[in-house]
Amino acid sequence: MTDSSLDTAWAVDWLRRSAAVVSENRMALIELDRAIGDGDHGENLDRGFSAILEKLDSEPPLTPAATFKLAAMTLMSKVGGAAGPLYGTAFLRMGTAMGEAVEIDSALLAAGLAAARDGVVARGKAEVGDKTMIDAWTPAVDAAISAADAGASPAAVLAAAAAAAESGAVATDPLIAHKGRASYLGERAIGHRDPGAASSAMILRAAAQAGGASA
Repeated sequence: MTDSSLDTAWAVDWLRRSAAVVSENRMALIELDRAIGDGDHGENLDRGFSAILEKLDSEPPLTPAATFKLAAMTLMSKVGGAAGPLYGTAFLRMGTAMGEAVEIDSALLAAGLAAARDGVVARGKAEVGDKTMIDAWTPAVDAAISAADAGASPAAVLAAAAAAAESGAVATDPLIAHKGRASYLGERAIGHRDPGAASSAMILRAAAQAGGASA
């Protein structure tokens, strides 16, 4: 790996850090989801990422794309509810976008993140403002593309994406939900953060930390 690219070790580290942050925040995500959803988001994600860790230990991947496809297949097979299909699709599309590359530069990284977001949109049919994980992913992708276009390093691209995702997650607090179980609550969903946006921000921050960005 060069100073200005990311490799398989980064992808694996991202997933390991994601598993750790999901485990650490399992109850917080459950509480967020309990307020406006089924209450199972934290439990489901924790189960899925724990299974990913087992796969990484037994089937070490050779490329970033293989890493993300391993994550995708594991999440889709192990995680119930909406989280498995949505995150699984995100990682699958990201891996497909990265192809056989062994080193990921800023442009390919931004393209991978955009493909992940587009996969979630295709699967969940949500838009910005619907109070879903898209409210974290779309600003993250926009920030990543802007940073990459400006010549930023992959680490800086990830840092920009993570910061934008965190702001996007916070911005779901005052929204009325238009997708999922939360949509049945109407104005009662106001004041509650979307759990999918919250977990997306955590996972994208984990990507940035794996890439060398400060916490």
